[in-house]
Amino acid sequence: MKIKKTNIKQTTDNELISLYQKSKDKKYIGELYVRYSVLVMGVSLKYLKNMPDSQDNVMHVFEKLMNTLQTAEVRNFKPWLYQITKNECLMILRKKGKNIHISEENIQIVDKSNEKEEKQQKEELLNKLEETLPKLKKEQRECVELFYLQKKCYAQIVAQTNYSLKEVKSHIQNGKRNLQNLISK
Repeated sequence: MKIKKTNIKQTTDNELISLYQKSKDKKYIGELYVRYSVLVMGVSLKYLKNMPDSQDNVMHVFEKLMNTLQTAEVRNFKPWLYQITKNECLMILRKKGKNIHISEENIQIVDKSNEKEEKQQKEELLNKLEETLPKLKKEQRECVELFYLQKKCYAQIVAQTNYSLKEVKSHIQNGKRNLQNLISK
């Protein structure tokens, strides 16, 4: 009875993982590396922002796969690998003392040393806002305060001020523009 030889290039990711789990042969991880090293590099560059750290992370991720895939049950390899890579990048950034702010739309990496400076800039902007807000026309000031500071919607502002919807929108737009002009002076 002969054992059927499979063409490694034609096997699926799940078959490669299964073959690796049975044989512990690193050639299967090597094939996953050939298929996905570009993905891991791209994710690493996106988060780490430099080539040497990204290259190191690619090697680290695939070294980690050798241990993890021995027992892991992976159904969808590509998204799973993406998540592993992203987590490794975030751990590297934390070790370097970076703050990481993640939302669905964007990722911001903020150096902790700049936090003080950013806080000071926000404070200055708030002080300028406090100084310039009273310089707006009454209607504009009232609508801007209700909309931006009290987080009221247009309908609530219309009900509270008795301005028409068109007037409220206009007062907010003009007030915002006038505030920007006054602050930038």
